[in-house]
Amino acid sequence: MPERVGSLAAVTSPPYDVVVRPDGLRHLETADPHNIVRLILPQAATAADRHRQAGETLRRWQEEGVLAPDHEPALYVYEQNHGRTLQRGLIGALRLTPREAGVVLPHEDVMPHIVEDRAALMRDTYANLEPLLFAYRGNGSATGAAAVIERTIHTEPLLATTTEDGFAHRLWSLTDPDDLARVDEDLSQRQALIADGHHRWATYLRLHSEQAAPGPWDYGLVLLVDTARYPLLVRAIHRLLHRLPIKDALNAVSDSFRTTAVEGPLPKALEALADASRTGGTAFLLAGDGGFHLIDRPDPGLLARTIPDGRPQAWRSLDATVLHSTLLEHVWQVPDDPDHIGYLHEAAAAVEQAERHGGTAVLMHPVREEVVRELAQQGVTMPRKSTSFGPKPATGLVLRNLALG
Repeated sequence: MPERVGSLAAVTSPPYDVVVRPDGLRHLETADPHNIVRLILPQAATAADRHRQAGETLRRWQEEGVLAPDHEPALYVYEQNHGRTLQRGLIGALRLTPREAGVVLPHEDVMPHIVEDRAALMRDTYANLEPLLFAYRGNGSATGAAAVIERTIHTEPLLATTTEDGFAHRLWSLTDPDDLARVDEDLSQRQALIADGHHRWATYLRLHSEQAAPGPWDYGLVLLVDTARYPLLVRAIHRLLHRLPIKDALNAVSDSFRTTAVEGPLPKALEALADASRTGGTAFLLAGDGGFHLIDRPDPGLLARTIPDGRPQAWRSLDATVLHSTLLEHVWQVPDDPDHIGYLHEAAAAVEQAERHGGTAVLMHPVREEVVRELAQQGVTMPRKSTSFGPKPATGLVLRNLALG
Protein backbone atom coordinates (compact mmCIF):
# COMPACT_ATOMS: atom_id res chain seq x y z
CA MET A 1 0.00 0.00 0.00
CA PRO A 2 1.35 3.48 -0.88
CA GLU A 3 1.13 4.80 2.68
CA ARG A 4 3.32 1.93 4.00
CA VAL A 5 6.28 2.42 1.65
CA GLY A 6 8.65 5.24 0.77
CA SER A 7 7.25 5.52 -2.75
CA LEU A 8 5.67 3.16 -5.25
CA ALA A 9 8.60 3.62 -7.62
CA ALA A 10 11.05 2.59 -4.89
CA VAL A 11 9.38 -0.79 -4.34
CA THR A 12 9.21 -1.80 -8.00
CA SER A 13 11.78 -3.73 -10.00
CA PRO A 14 12.39 -4.87 -13.56
CA PRO A 15 11.56 -8.57 -14.15
CA TYR A 16 13.87 -10.95 -12.32
CA ASP A 17 15.92 -11.84 -15.41
CA VAL A 18 16.53 -8.20 -16.37
CA VAL A 19 18.06 -7.16 -13.03
CA VAL A 20 21.80 -6.72 -13.55
CA ARG A 21 23.61 -8.55 -10.78
CA PRO A 22 25.17 -7.74 -8.42
CA ASP A 23 25.08 -3.95 -8.87
CA GLY A 24 21.44 -3.63 -9.94
CA LEU A 25 20.30 -6.06 -7.27
CA ARG A 26 22.10 -4.11 -4.56
CA HIS A 27 20.63 -0.83 -5.84
CA LEU A 28 17.08 -2.19 -5.65
CA GLU A 29 17.55 -3.75 -2.23
CA THR A 30 18.67 -0.41 -0.80
CA ALA A 31 15.97 1.64 -2.58
CA ASP A 32 13.35 0.57 -0.04
CA PRO A 33 13.18 -2.28 2.53
CA HIS A 34 10.00 -3.45 0.79
CA ASN A 35 11.35 -3.55 -2.77
CA ILE A 36 9.86 -6.48 -4.66
CA VAL A 37 13.35 -7.71 -5.59
CA ARG A 38 13.47 -9.29 -2.12
CA LEU A 39 10.75 -11.65 -3.34
CA ILE A 40 11.79 -12.31 -6.93
CA LEU A 41 15.55 -12.53 -6.23
CA PRO A 42 15.91 -13.34 -2.53
CA GLN A 43 19.46 -13.65 -1.21
CA ALA A 44 20.53 -16.55 1.03
CA ALA A 45 23.17 -19.28 1.20
CA THR A 46 21.17 -22.00 -0.56
CA ALA A 47 18.32 -22.16 -3.07
CA ALA A 48 16.02 -23.72 -0.46
CA ASP A 49 16.82 -20.91 1.99
CA ARG A 50 16.22 -18.27 -0.68
CA HIS A 51 12.80 -19.61 -1.57
CA ARG A 52 11.79 -20.10 2.07
CA GLN A 53 12.92 -16.56 2.87
CA ALA A 54 10.84 -15.13 0.02
CA GLY A 55 7.76 -16.96 1.27
CA GLU A 56 8.27 -15.69 4.81
CA THR A 57 8.86 -12.13 3.57
CA LEU A 58 5.71 -12.16 1.47
CA ARG A 59 3.59 -13.44 4.34
CA ARG A 60 5.06 -10.82 6.69
CA TRP A 61 4.36 -8.00 4.25
CA GLN A 62 0.76 -9.18 3.95
CA GLU A 63 0.36 -9.33 7.73
CA GLU A 64 1.86 -5.84 8.09
CA GLY A 65 -0.39 -4.40 5.39
CA VAL A 66 2.47 -3.55 3.04
CA LEU A 67 0.62 -5.64 0.48
CA ALA A 68 -3.17 -5.56 0.64
CA PRO A 69 -5.63 -7.74 -1.30
CA ASP A 70 -8.27 -6.19 -3.51
CA HIS A 71 -11.78 -6.59 -2.19
CA GLU A 72 -13.22 -8.11 -5.37
CA PRO A 73 -11.89 -9.96 -8.42
CA ALA A 74 -10.61 -7.60 -11.11
CA LEU A 75 -8.69 -7.14 -14.29
CA TYR A 76 -6.28 -4.21 -14.42
CA VAL A 77 -5.78 -1.71 -17.19
CA TYR A 78 -2.07 -0.91 -17.19
CA GLU A 79 -0.34 1.95 -18.99
CA GLN A 80 3.36 2.67 -19.51
CA ASN A 81 4.39 5.98 -21.05
CA HIS A 82 7.81 7.43 -21.82
CA GLY A 83 8.50 9.89 -24.61
CA ARG A 84 7.14 8.40 -27.82
CA THR A 85 6.57 4.99 -26.22
CA LEU A 86 3.01 4.34 -25.08
CA GLN A 87 1.80 0.90 -24.11
CA ARG A 88 -1.57 -0.12 -22.70
CA GLY A 89 -2.85 -3.56 -21.87
CA LEU A 90 -4.73 -5.75 -19.42
CA ILE A 91 -3.27 -7.58 -16.43
CA GLY A 92 -5.16 -10.63 -15.24
CA ALA A 93 -5.10 -14.37 -14.54
CA LEU A 94 -5.04 -16.36 -17.78
CA ARG A 95 -6.46 -19.89 -17.73
CA LEU A 96 -3.79 -22.44 -18.63
CA THR A 97 -6.21 -25.04 -19.96
CA PRO A 98 -7.00 -26.11 -22.56
CA ARG A 99 -3.39 -25.89 -23.66
CA GLU A 100 -3.87 -27.33 -27.13
CA ALA A 101 -4.91 -25.48 -30.32
CA GLY A 102 -2.06 -22.96 -30.18
CA VAL A 103 -3.78 -20.41 -27.94
CA VAL A 104 -0.46 -19.36 -26.42
CA LEU A 105 2.54 -19.27 -28.76
CA PRO A 106 6.01 -19.72 -27.24
CA HIS A 107 8.94 -18.82 -29.48
CA GLU A 108 12.00 -19.60 -27.37
CA ASP A 109 13.50 -22.66 -25.71
CA VAL A 110 13.90 -22.64 -21.93
CA MET A 111 16.58 -23.78 -19.51
CA PRO A 112 15.33 -26.49 -17.11
CA HIS A 113 17.33 -25.26 -14.10
CA ILE A 114 15.67 -21.84 -14.31
CA VAL A 115 12.19 -23.40 -14.52
CA GLU A 116 13.01 -25.51 -11.47
CA ASP A 117 14.17 -22.44 -9.55
CA ARG A 118 11.08 -20.39 -10.45
CA ALA A 119 8.81 -23.34 -9.63
CA ALA A 120 10.35 -23.73 -6.17
CA LEU A 121 9.99 -19.98 -5.58
CA MET A 122 6.31 -20.01 -6.60
CA ARG A 123 5.61 -23.03 -4.39
CA ASP A 124 7.12 -21.36 -1.33
CA THR A 125 5.50 -17.96 -1.94
CA TYR A 126 2.25 -19.48 -3.24
CA ALA A 127 2.01 -16.51 -5.57
CA ASN A 128 2.55 -15.25 -9.10
CA LEU A 129 4.99 -12.45 -8.31
CA GLU A 130 5.31 -10.95 -11.81
CA PRO A 131 3.00 -10.56 -14.80
CA LEU A 132 4.33 -12.12 -18.01
CA LEU A 133 4.19 -9.98 -21.16
CA PHE A 134 1.95 -11.44 -23.91
CA ALA A 135 1.20 -9.89 -27.31
CA TYR A 136 -1.97 -10.42 -29.32
CA ARG A 137 -3.26 -8.88 -32.52
CA GLY A 138 -6.61 -7.13 -32.34
CA ASN A 139 -8.47 -5.74 -35.33
CA GLY A 140 -6.88 -2.30 -34.94
CA SER A 141 -10.11 -0.56 -33.96
CA ALA A 142 -11.38 0.63 -30.60
CA THR A 143 -13.86 -2.21 -30.10
CA GLY A 144 -14.08 -5.07 -27.63
CA ALA A 145 -11.26 -5.03 -25.08
CA ALA A 146 -9.71 -1.98 -26.76
CA ALA A 147 -12.88 0.04 -26.19
CA VAL A 148 -12.93 -0.90 -22.50
CA ILE A 149 -9.28 0.11 -22.12
CA GLU A 150 -9.69 3.45 -23.92
CA ARG A 151 -12.73 4.37 -21.85
CA THR A 152 -11.10 3.35 -18.54
CA ILE A 153 -7.99 5.52 -18.97
CA HIS A 154 -10.14 8.65 -18.72
CA THR A 155 -11.08 7.77 -15.14
CA GLU A 156 -9.08 8.16 -11.93
CA PRO A 157 -6.32 5.54 -11.73
CA LEU A 158 -5.93 3.18 -8.81
CA LEU A 159 -2.25 4.15 -8.62
CA ALA A 160 0.34 6.13 -10.57
CA THR A 161 4.10 6.39 -10.31
CA THR A 162 7.20 7.19 -12.36
CA THR A 163 10.16 4.84 -12.12
CA GLU A 164 13.78 5.97 -12.38
CA ASP A 165 14.00 4.83 -16.01
CA GLY A 166 11.58 7.66 -16.84
CA PHE A 167 8.51 5.49 -17.47
CA ALA A 168 5.22 6.72 -16.05
CA HIS A 169 2.97 3.88 -14.88
CA ARG A 170 -0.77 4.05 -14.28
CA LEU A 171 -3.08 1.26 -13.16
CA TRP A 172 -6.88 1.01 -13.08
CA SER A 173 -9.04 -1.69 -11.49
CA LEU A 174 -11.69 -3.14 -13.81
CA THR A 175 -14.58 -4.80 -11.96
CA ASP A 176 -17.77 -3.97 -13.90
CA PRO A 177 -19.35 -7.31 -14.98
CA ASP A 178 -20.29 -5.96 -18.43
CA ASP A 179 -16.74 -4.75 -19.05
CA LEU A 180 -15.28 -8.05 -17.90
CA ALA A 181 -17.65 -9.99 -20.15
CA ARG A 182 -16.78 -7.77 -23.11
CA VAL A 183 -13.06 -8.31 -22.56
CA ASP A 184 -13.53 -12.06 -22.16
CA GLU A 185 -15.56 -12.34 -25.36
CA ASP A 186 -12.95 -10.43 -27.36
CA LEU A 187 -9.80 -12.09 -26.00
CA SER A 188 -11.23 -15.61 -26.19
CA GLN A 189 -10.88 -15.31 -29.98
CA ARG A 190 -7.18 -14.35 -29.97
CA GLN A 191 -3.83 -16.07 -30.00
CA ALA A 192 -1.18 -14.74 -27.62
CA LEU A 193 2.53 -14.65 -28.39
CA ILE A 194 4.79 -14.90 -25.34
CA ALA A 195 6.75 -11.69 -25.63
CA ASP A 196 8.55 -11.97 -22.29
CA GLY A 197 8.40 -14.72 -19.70
CA HIS A 198 9.05 -18.09 -21.37
CA HIS A 199 10.61 -19.58 -18.25
CA ARG A 200 7.80 -18.36 -16.02
CA TRP A 201 5.21 -19.64 -18.51
CA ALA A 202 6.93 -23.06 -18.49
CA THR A 203 6.83 -22.81 -14.69
CA TYR A 204 3.08 -22.12 -14.74
CA LEU A 205 2.53 -25.20 -16.88
CA ARG A 206 4.78 -27.35 -14.71
CA LEU A 207 3.04 -26.37 -11.48
CA HIS A 208 -0.36 -26.84 -13.10
CA SER A 209 0.60 -30.36 -14.22
CA GLU A 210 1.47 -31.29 -10.64
CA GLN A 211 -2.07 -30.66 -9.38
CA ALA A 212 -4.55 -33.50 -9.02
CA ALA A 213 -7.64 -31.27 -8.89
CA PRO A 214 -8.76 -27.89 -10.30
CA GLY A 215 -7.49 -24.90 -8.34
CA PRO A 216 -5.52 -21.64 -8.45
CA TRP A 217 -2.61 -23.22 -10.37
CA ASP A 218 -4.99 -23.44 -13.36
CA TYR A 219 -4.23 -19.74 -13.99
CA GLY A 220 -1.16 -17.55 -14.38
CA LEU A 221 -0.65 -13.80 -14.13
CA VAL A 222 -0.05 -12.06 -17.49
CA LEU A 223 -0.16 -8.65 -19.17
CA LEU A 224 -1.90 -8.80 -22.56
CA VAL A 225 -1.05 -6.06 -25.08
CA ASP A 226 -2.77 -5.53 -28.44
CA THR A 227 0.21 -4.88 -30.70
CA ALA A 228 -2.05 -3.75 -33.53
CA ARG A 229 -2.65 -0.66 -31.39
CA TYR A 230 0.49 -0.57 -29.27
CA PRO A 231 3.45 -2.16 -31.08
CA LEU A 232 6.08 -3.60 -28.80
CA LEU A 233 9.72 -2.60 -28.96
CA VAL A 234 12.04 -5.49 -29.83
CA ARG A 235 15.57 -5.48 -28.47
CA ALA A 236 18.37 -8.02 -28.43
CA ILE A 237 19.62 -9.98 -25.43
CA HIS A 238 23.41 -10.00 -25.34
CA ARG A 239 25.78 -12.77 -24.24
CA LEU A 240 28.61 -12.52 -21.76
CA LEU A 241 31.14 -15.34 -22.15
CA HIS A 242 32.72 -15.38 -18.72
CA ARG A 243 35.70 -17.64 -19.43
CA LEU A 244 36.53 -16.79 -23.04
CA PRO A 245 39.05 -13.93 -23.40
CA ILE A 246 38.31 -11.68 -26.36
CA LYS A 247 41.72 -12.38 -27.90
CA ASP A 248 40.94 -16.10 -28.03
CA ALA A 249 37.44 -15.43 -29.39
CA LEU A 250 38.79 -13.32 -32.25
CA ASN A 251 41.58 -15.75 -33.10
CA ALA A 252 39.10 -18.63 -33.32
CA VAL A 253 36.85 -16.86 -35.88
CA SER A 254 39.59 -15.32 -38.03
CA ASP A 255 39.36 -18.02 -40.71
CA SER A 256 35.57 -18.32 -40.88
CA PHE A 257 34.17 -14.78 -40.31
CA ARG A 258 35.18 -11.39 -41.60
CA THR A 259 36.57 -9.44 -38.65
CA THR A 260 36.66 -5.64 -38.61
CA ALA A 261 37.65 -3.24 -35.85
CA VAL A 262 34.98 -0.54 -35.50
CA GLU A 263 35.13 2.80 -33.75
CA GLY A 264 33.41 3.57 -30.47
CA PRO A 265 31.81 4.74 -28.37
CA LEU A 266 29.25 1.97 -27.86
CA PRO A 267 26.29 3.68 -29.62
CA LYS A 268 28.42 4.24 -32.73
CA ALA A 269 29.65 0.64 -32.68
CA LEU A 270 26.06 -0.60 -32.36
CA GLU A 271 25.16 1.46 -35.44
CA ALA A 272 27.88 -0.38 -37.34
CA LEU A 273 26.37 -3.67 -36.17
CA ALA A 274 22.91 -2.57 -37.34
CA ASP A 275 24.26 -1.56 -40.75
CA ALA A 276 26.03 -4.91 -41.18
CA SER A 277 22.89 -6.82 -40.14
CA ARG A 278 20.72 -4.93 -42.64
CA THR A 279 23.10 -5.30 -45.58
CA GLY A 280 24.84 -8.61 -45.03
CA GLY A 281 22.75 -10.72 -42.68
CA THR A 282 24.48 -12.46 -39.78
CA ALA A 283 26.67 -10.14 -37.71
CA PHE A 284 27.90 -9.78 -34.13
CA LEU A 285 29.81 -7.16 -32.20
CA LEU A 286 32.49 -8.47 -29.81
CA ALA A 287 33.91 -6.44 -26.93
CA GLY A 288 36.01 -6.94 -23.85
CA ASP A 289 39.42 -5.39 -24.56
CA GLY A 290 38.39 -1.74 -24.63
CA GLY A 291 37.53 -1.81 -28.34
CA PHE A 292 34.81 -3.17 -30.61
CA HIS A 293 35.13 -5.89 -33.24
CA LEU A 294 32.50 -6.60 -35.88
CA ILE A 295 32.34 -10.19 -37.13
CA ASP A 296 30.13 -10.93 -40.11
CA ARG A 297 29.95 -12.79 -43.46
CA PRO A 298 30.39 -16.28 -42.01
CA ASP A 299 31.75 -19.07 -44.21
CA PRO A 300 28.71 -20.74 -45.86
CA GLY A 301 30.38 -24.13 -45.64
CA LEU A 302 30.80 -23.75 -41.88
CA LEU A 303 27.14 -22.83 -41.50
CA ALA A 304 26.06 -25.83 -43.59
CA ARG A 305 28.09 -28.17 -41.38
CA THR A 306 27.06 -26.79 -38.03
CA ILE A 307 23.42 -25.65 -38.27
CA PRO A 308 20.85 -28.46 -37.92
CA ASP A 309 18.66 -29.38 -40.88
CA GLY A 310 14.91 -29.78 -40.76
CA ARG A 311 14.05 -26.22 -39.74
CA PRO A 312 12.73 -23.30 -41.84
CA GLN A 313 15.30 -21.08 -43.49
CA ALA A 314 14.11 -18.17 -41.34
CA TRP A 315 15.25 -20.15 -38.29
CA ARG A 316 18.51 -21.34 -39.84
CA SER A 317 19.51 -17.76 -40.66
CA LEU A 318 18.74 -16.27 -37.23
CA ASP A 319 21.72 -14.63 -35.55
CA ALA A 320 20.89 -16.56 -32.37
CA THR A 321 20.93 -19.84 -34.29
CA VAL A 322 24.33 -19.07 -35.80
CA LEU A 323 25.64 -17.94 -32.42
CA HIS A 324 24.57 -21.05 -30.53
CA SER A 325 24.94 -23.76 -33.19
CA THR A 326 28.04 -22.48 -34.96
CA LEU A 327 30.02 -20.19 -32.68
CA LEU A 328 29.32 -21.37 -29.15
CA GLU A 329 29.01 -25.08 -29.83
CA HIS A 330 31.61 -25.62 -32.60
CA VAL A 331 34.00 -22.69 -32.97
CA TRP A 332 34.41 -21.47 -29.39
CA GLN A 333 33.24 -24.70 -27.71
CA VAL A 334 31.68 -22.82 -24.81
CA PRO A 335 29.56 -25.05 -22.51
CA ASP A 336 25.92 -24.08 -22.35
CA ASP A 337 25.67 -23.39 -18.63
CA PRO A 338 25.51 -20.32 -16.35
CA ASP A 339 29.17 -20.63 -15.34
CA HIS A 340 30.19 -19.92 -18.94
CA ILE A 341 27.35 -17.86 -20.48
CA GLY A 342 25.49 -14.89 -19.02
CA TYR A 343 22.51 -13.16 -20.64
CA LEU A 344 22.25 -9.38 -20.31
CA HIS A 345 19.61 -7.03 -21.70
CA GLU A 346 21.85 -3.95 -21.56
CA ALA A 347 24.77 -3.78 -24.01
CA ALA A 348 26.71 -1.39 -21.79
CA ALA A 349 26.50 -3.78 -18.84
CA ALA A 350 27.73 -6.68 -20.99
CA VAL A 351 30.70 -4.65 -22.23
CA GLU A 352 31.57 -3.36 -18.77
CA GLN A 353 31.52 -6.82 -17.20
CA ALA A 354 33.54 -8.36 -20.04
CA GLU A 355 36.21 -5.68 -19.67
CA ARG A 356 36.24 -5.96 -15.88
CA HIS A 357 36.55 -9.75 -15.75
CA GLY A 358 38.45 -10.58 -18.93
CA GLY A 359 35.60 -12.23 -20.82
CA THR A 360 33.92 -11.58 -24.15
CA ALA A 361 30.69 -9.65 -24.71
CA VAL A 362 28.74 -10.77 -27.78
CA LEU A 363 26.37 -7.96 -28.76
CA MET A 364 23.47 -8.82 -31.04
CA HIS A 365 21.01 -7.07 -33.35
CA PRO A 366 17.28 -7.57 -32.57
CA VAL A 367 14.96 -9.83 -34.55
CA ARG A 368 11.83 -8.35 -36.16
CA GLU A 369 8.52 -9.18 -34.44
CA GLU A 370 7.04 -10.54 -37.69
CA VAL A 371 9.77 -13.18 -37.90
CA VAL A 372 9.19 -14.21 -34.28
CA ARG A 373 5.43 -14.53 -34.77
CA GLU A 374 5.73 -16.45 -38.07
CA LEU A 375 8.09 -19.01 -36.54
CA ALA A 376 5.92 -19.36 -33.42
CA GLN A 377 2.83 -19.99 -35.54
CA GLN A 378 4.74 -22.80 -37.26
CA GLY A 379 5.57 -24.30 -33.88
CA VAL A 380 9.27 -23.51 -34.30
CA THR A 381 11.10 -22.28 -31.19
CA MET A 382 14.10 -19.97 -31.37
CA PRO A 383 17.26 -20.41 -29.32
CA ARG A 384 16.76 -19.26 -25.74
CA LYS A 385 17.06 -15.56 -24.98
CA SER A 386 16.78 -14.60 -28.66
CA THR A 387 14.62 -11.52 -28.15
CA SER A 388 13.67 -8.93 -25.58
CA PHE A 389 10.24 -7.39 -26.09
CA GLY A 390 9.24 -4.30 -24.20
CA PRO A 391 8.53 -2.18 -22.46
CA LYS A 392 8.25 -4.83 -19.79
CA PRO A 393 5.71 -4.42 -16.98
CA ALA A 394 7.12 -3.13 -13.72
CA THR A 395 7.28 -5.89 -11.11
CA GLY A 396 5.65 -5.03 -7.80
CA LEU A 397 2.48 -3.19 -8.82
CA VAL A 398 0.27 -6.29 -9.21
CA LEU A 399 0.86 -9.69 -7.58
CA ARG A 400 -1.44 -12.70 -7.55
CA ASN A 401 -1.84 -14.46 -4.20
CA LEU A 402 -2.93 -18.01 -5.02
CA ALA A 403 -4.48 -18.39 -1.58
CA LEU A 404 -7.13 -15.92 -2.74
CA GLY A 405 -7.85 -17.85 -5.96
